[in-house]
Order: sequence, then C-alpha cells, then structure tokens
Amino acid sequence: MITLRRATERHHDSRRKHDVWLTFDAKDRTDPLADGFGALQILDEDRLSPGADLSRRPDRDAEIVTYVCGGALAYDDSMGRPGVIQAGEFRRTTAGRGRRQHETNASRSDSARVFQIWFRPAQAGVDPGHEQKRFSTAERRGELCVVASPDGRRGSLRIHQDALLYSAMLGRGKHVVHELREGRCAWLHLVEGEATLGDLVLSSGDGAGFTAERAVSLTAREETEILLVDLGAKRPPSNDTGGVP
Repeated sequence: MITLRRATERHHDSRRKHDVWLTFDAKDRTDPLADGFGALQILDEDRLSPGADLSRRPDRDAEIVTYVCGGALAYDDSMGRPGVIQAGEFRRTTAGRGRRQHETNASRSDSARVFQIWFRPAQAGVDPGHEQKRFSTAERRGELCVVASPDGRRGSLRIHQDALLYSAMLGRGKHVVHELREGRCAWLHLVEGEATLGDLVLSSGDGAGFTAERAVSLTAREETEILLVDLGAKRPPSNDTGGVP
C-alpha cells in the first residue's frame, strides 16, 4: 500500500517572517496521518526570512533531526549550548519534555530553508544530547546516503529509534531502489525536483508512505533531492483514503 500526501495537502501556516508546511498535522483529527507515520511523528518544512525565529518546546521526549537545506540556522538550547547549522548539515537533538530549543535564521540578508524530522523515541527518559554532521553533495549524489540510524552506521547520526534516515541527490534519469525488510515501512519526501514512483509522478513537497511493500523504487525526471525514512513495523492507518494499492 502506498499512501500519498501531496504538497498541496500539507497544512501551511504563514507568519510575517516564517512559513511552515506540515506533512502531518496533529491538530487535524480528521486526518488518518495526524499522528504521523509509525515512529515518524513530524516532517515539517520551514522557510525563514532573515532574523526569523523557530522556537519550540517539546511536550514529550523526542528525537529531532534538523536538516538545513539552504542558508544557516543558529541555535541555543536550554543547556546553554549555542551553535550554527550550515547548509548541508544535519543535527540530531534528543529533547526531553519541556526542554526549550531556540533557533533563528543566522543570516541578516538571506532566507533559510529547514526540515525538521521528529521521531518518537523507542523508550522514555533518554538522556538529552545532540550531534551534528555535514554530509556533502558528493556523498549524497546518485545514491542513498544514511544520515541517521540507531547504531550510527557509516558515520551517521545516532538516534534512539528503529529508523534509518537517508538523503539523496539524483540526476535526471537516475533510478534508485531501497529494499524493505519484512514488517518494515517507509516514508519518502521530495525536497526538490520531480520523480516517478511506478505510475505516479511526485513533485517538490510531495510525500508517500509505504506499508507492506517490498521496496521503494523511483526514477528522477529532473535534478531531484529526496529524504527517505525506513521505519520499524507499524499498523496501517484506519480510514486510509489516500491509499494506492
């Protein structure tokens, strides 16, 4: 089963200096994907004008991976640790309930484009922590590069969840296949570009969930960037009106 989430179906919240698109909107209780997809709780795209603020305070434990796609993001957490995430860098934050995470566009002249990916931790009470790493375009060009995993494989960020986060930049005509082990599911998000998924055409901002599928197989129709999350077993959402067999 493939569950589609078109870019236009995401909840869009626009403020004076901050636009955000929510793949999963927890406030929309009519949406079967309101609570996310398996252990994947949040996948937000934020566009920040110069000086715009991106503060948050999780109401529960969370594993957060922040990807700066363009620009730079300055942060200061409740432990008093400031820093900057540059374009092409990923940062993992293990955040406890109520811990403040304050982030701001680091530039006074350029906008920033940021993706926030939140996972439910596999267990409660994990010690807060953080880790940051740059994954170059060369590492992600033409193949799936693992950027986060539970065991830190291939130099990836270590997260406290049975999930693998991949990033890839694909040239026109490039075909990639990611096999899914039995009982696992996946979520695909197009950061930029256009790709075919069987008979489906996905464009920038589109997402697709894979349940009881043997593989994720797609072909780029132009220069395309993707994020792919391989997740442990999940129950298919009820009333799955967006499903494509």
